[in-house]
Amino acid sequence: MSSSSSTKETKTNSSGSKKNPLQHLIAGGCAGLVESSVCHPLDTIKTRMQLRKNQVESVEKKLQHSLVEPALRLKHSLQEPALRLRHSLQDAQHTVKATPSGTLTASLRGLPPQMTPTASKVSVQLNAPMRGTTVASLGPIGTAKRIVQREGFFALYKGLTAVYTGIIPKMAIRFVSFEQYKDLLNDYTPMGRSTSATFTAGLMSGLTEAVLVVTPAEVCKIRMQSQHHSLIDATQRQHRKYRNVFQTAMTIVREEGLGALYKGVVPTMLRQGCNQACNFTAYNYAKRKALEWQQLAELPSYQSLIIGGLSGGLGPICNNPLDVVKTRLQKQVVIEGKTPKYTGLVQACMVISKEEGVLALWKGITPRLLRIMPGQAITFMTYEFVSFYLHQWKVV
Repeated sequence: MSSSSSTKETKTNSSGSKKNPLQHLIAGGCAGLVESSVCHPLDTIKTRMQLRKNQVESVEKKLQHSLVEPALRLKHSLQEPALRLRHSLQDAQHTVKATPSGTLTASLRGLPPQMTPTASKVSVQLNAPMRGTTVASLGPIGTAKRIVQREGFFALYKGLTAVYTGIIPKMAIRFVSFEQYKDLLNDYTPMGRSTSATFTAGLMSGLTEAVLVVTPAEVCKIRMQSQHHSLIDATQRQHRKYRNVFQTAMTIVREEGLGALYKGVVPTMLRQGCNQACNFTAYNYAKRKALEWQQLAELPSYQSLIIGGLSGGLGPICNNPLDVVKTRLQKQVVIEGKTPKYTGLVQACMVISKEEGVLALWKGITPRLLRIMPGQAITFMTYEFVSFYLHQWKVV
């Protein structure tokens, strides 16, 4: 049974008893464990995409700083002694000129014959990958392929311990606080059981879980996800900075202070509040209409799955900029005496928009929708299933 309908039924039954909060704890915890286990790889992909910054350097700047292609440093190499020039030109080209496709060439005139490469023209791709590097697009699938090839399959599950640590209290707080806020609004305000009361209760439950659980857990999770070490290479795995959620939390507190665990708390509160307001309102409204239309007492599990997934997609579309800013704030390491790049919500939005474009605020929206929509579908379906049987069997 859903949180709204079950509360209404328990308040109107003959005994006047309310649903045991432990029922919300168990059902919500089971829903969170199932959801996070299934959907966490999508969250890792989303985080990596949001942390990737657009390269806006000029071609000249790329040439100057490249350490891969000798031809890209040709201008500087020509100013060096002949011995270094000979080595630098061994893999370079005789004629290079810029083309719109991004292929680079440069003209070498007046060079001694013995220093001239055999080939008269050699094309050098500006973005030619290093040997053994995966060539992947910047989309969710390409990002996933890159992570798996470079770091191993289980790298998609980085930060999962942080999610597991926070999932039971988060879900408990979410569903219990939603019911409590809804009861308070029904008892002490004229809202009653209206849609506006559901929206307000969802908003307040989202704010509550953001402060008590979500922000510290996500700071640890993002620090662990942002590490690019390989889980295949035992040496890299042994020397990684963040190993598990507890060690990560202790490291952050020791190096940056307790307040670092609450980096991005404001955008996290706004994001969670918006998400839960939309989720609970849309889900309970759609469920009520579906029950009325079908004249059923309970929805089948597959219908809870569908309604939960659709309701879960509304929040991310509206608040993705908050999620991008939250990720950037939580990922950056603050060094004492230095001003961090991102100092607040508004400032971070302006910096990201200026450096990377406005659309950068919607980075990761595709994997986020792929993560949240099935996640919410699984959460509501599992919660409904477990809650129904706990109530039917009178376990709690």
